Amino acid sequence: MVFHTPALPEEVIRFLAPQEAGEYMIDCTLGEGGHSALFLGRFPDVRITGIDADKEVLEAARERLKEFGGRIEFYRGWAQDFLSRFGTERVSDAPRGTVSPGIILLDLGVSLYHYRQGDRGFSFRSDEPLDMRIDTENGLSAAEILARFSEAEIAGLLFFNAGERHSRRIARAIVEARRKVPVASADMLERIVWDAVPAACRHGRLHPATKTFQALRVAANGEIEKLPGLLQAAFNALRQGGRMGVITYNSLEDRVVKRFFRAAAGFRNGTQADGCRNGFYATPEMPIVKKALLLTPKPALPSKAEVQSNPPSRSAKLRALEKL
Repeated sequence: MVFHTPALPEEVIRFLAPQEAGEYMIDCTLGEGGHSALFLGRFPDVRITGIDADKEVLEAARERLKEFGGRIEFYRGWAQDFLSRFGTERVSDAPRGTVSPGIILLDLGVSLYHYRQGDRGFSFRSDEPLDMRIDTENGLSAAEILARFSEAEIAGLLFFNAGERHSRRIARAIVEARRKVPVASADMLERIVWDAVPAACRHGRLHPATKTFQALRVAANGEIEKLPGLLQAAFNALRQGGRMGVITYNSLEDRVVKRFFRAAAGFRNGTQADGCRNGFYATPEMPIVKKALLLTPKPALPSKAEVQSNPPSRSAKLRALEKL
C-alpha cells in the first residue's frame, strides 16, 4: 500500500507540540495516520485517539500505526460526534477517560487512498463509479446528486463549493448528457467538463475538471455544512491551554476556519477584544469575548522543498490557536 505523506509536518509539530507530559491528542481526520505517526514517533508519552468515518482507510491506519500499540486507539465515525461527548458523559473510547485533549488536529484534505485505491471516483483520471462519499453507507453519492439536482442547482453547487467560473456551461452539459445516459463514472464526468469549458481553459496549471470534482466531493460529504459545527465541537472539547490546528486546501474551507479562529481570539471588524483598538469599543449590545490566542496570525504554508517533494501540499494552509 502507498501511504499518504502528511502536509506541513514540521509546522504542525512546531505549533501543536505537547505542552504537558502524557498529553492526550485527538486526530479528528486520521486518514492513513501520517500526522499521528509523526506525533507518536516524536513524543514517546503522547496518546492519541484517531477518528475516521471511512472503515477502509481506518484499517489502513491501523496497519500503519500498529507498532505504537496501545498508545493509539481508533474511532470509526464523524469527529463531531466523538468530540461532543466531552463534558457531558464519560468518553470510554478515549485512552484517558474523561480527560480533555490538549492537542486537536483537523486535516481537511483527502487521503491518497481515495485517489489511488478507493474506487469511488475521487480521481477524474480513472474509470470508477462516481461516488465520492467518505462514509458510503449514508448520504447521496456524487452520481445521485448529478442525477437528481436541477441545472441551476448543479451550477450553484459548482460555483459556491469550488468557485468554478464556468459552472453554468458545465451544468448545462451535464444535464444534456444525462438525458441520454446517467453520469455515473469519473471518466465520463471528466470528458463532459473537458468538452464544456472553453478550449483556452483546457491546458492550464489545473485540469479543467478539478473544481467540478472538488465541488461534488464537498457536497457528497457535507464538508462545508459540517465544518462550523466541527470547529466548535473541537474547541469546546479542548482543555484550557490546549492547542488546536486546522489544515485546509481551498479558499472556501480556509475562510470558514479563519473566521472561526478570529472570533475565538476576540476579533471583530478587524479589531481585538482587549480594550480599544483602532477606535473600536465592545459594548453590552455587541460583546466580544477573547477565548483563544492565535498562534498563526497568518497561516503557515509549505516550504518550496516540501512542495517539490510532496506536490499535493502546495495548497495547504495551517491555522492554529491556543485556548485560554
